[in-house]
Amino acid sequence: METINASEEDWDLLLTFFPTDWKNLAHTSGALKGLRQDKSEENCLRVLLMHLGCGLSMRETVVRARQAKLADISDVALLKRLRKSKEWLYQLCCAMFAEQGMKSTVEGAPVFRLIDSTIVKEPGQTGSNWRIHYSLLWPSLECDYFKVTTTKGEGTGDCLRGYPVSSGQLIMVDRGYCHASGIHYAAQNGAWSTVRLNPHGIIVQSESGGSFPLLEKLRSVEHPGDVAVWDVKIPWDGCRDLSARLCVVRKTKIAIAAAIKRLRRRASKQGTELQPETLVYAEYVMVLTTWPADRFPAEVVLECYRFRWQIELVFKRFKQIAELGHLPKHHDDSAKAWLYGKLLVALLTEKVIREASALSPWGYPLHQQTGP
Repeated sequence: METINASEEDWDLLLTFFPTDWKNLAHTSGALKGLRQDKSEENCLRVLLMHLGCGLSMRETVVRARQAKLADISDVALLKRLRKSKEWLYQLCCAMFAEQGMKSTVEGAPVFRLIDSTIVKEPGQTGSNWRIHYSLLWPSLECDYFKVTTTKGEGTGDCLRGYPVSSGQLIMVDRGYCHASGIHYAAQNGAWSTVRLNPHGIIVQSESGGSFPLLEKLRSVEHPGDVAVWDVKIPWDGCRDLSARLCVVRKTKIAIAAAIKRLRRRASKQGTELQPETLVYAEYVMVLTTWPADRFPAEVVLECYRFRWQIELVFKRFKQIAELGHLPKHHDDSAKAWLYGKLLVALLTEKVIREASALSPWGYPLHQQTGP
């Protein structure tokens, strides 16, 4: 497959899709500070996008940049420039999110920490699998923690214990993180967590200390949209039982049918047989939460949990649009800058497609001309 040379693209047209203050952000973020040459905001970003958007290696990028008279730097200097541009790329992403109505700040709204991981594979038959552990703050859309590990071995799986947490944080995670050790870990550090319940991955007890009758309780929630909440305890490894709430909402008939269809398809592929209780669990959305009940009643917890999909959308942009195949960076700053750059490429691509398909047959916004 032939690699596209970014220097031959219609750069002036692409600039019309950038945030209006993109040049100013280059200075306020410190992206150009300390550069000895090529201090043009335009040339700097153009060279970065050759690397980030076209998948060129560092060495190939600097060669093409030199040929296009954009920059005369080494591959090492380009790597340093990428690291220095981390905040700039992040702010560009936030500005483009704001254009879509996803503002970076909401007055009075709590800050949620969305945690998840995704697996990426290096190109080729012998490429290694890597797991990206990612933490996203909502609504600021800021990545506050990032780590890359292999997919095998201790400390590489989905567990809250692999993330630094601090007092007062409101954490949301999927069922893969439904482990008593991780929930206790967050509580011991003063953080509150909400996790999608995996009945097969955690022991939940009633307040009296006996086994919680989950199936019996679920059968009392009969109608779509009905919400129920029960106080439970989460035991773990000799620690004091942790108080939590189990918040449940019954799905609609259509959602239940879709969930059961997915379960049966997966069981068929794996050659396993579905257990009767699994089909019952598929009829509900169940989340365990340690969030304060006075601030977050059950209905609010369930509504807030919908925000967890924002991190799934970030992964989608990385993989499907920005063609995230592997992480060529090993330093935290350069890795984060590379990911923010990939996200910027994805957002630009989405905007170009949206303009081309919905607004005009020529595919870009017109600008008023001055004079006759």
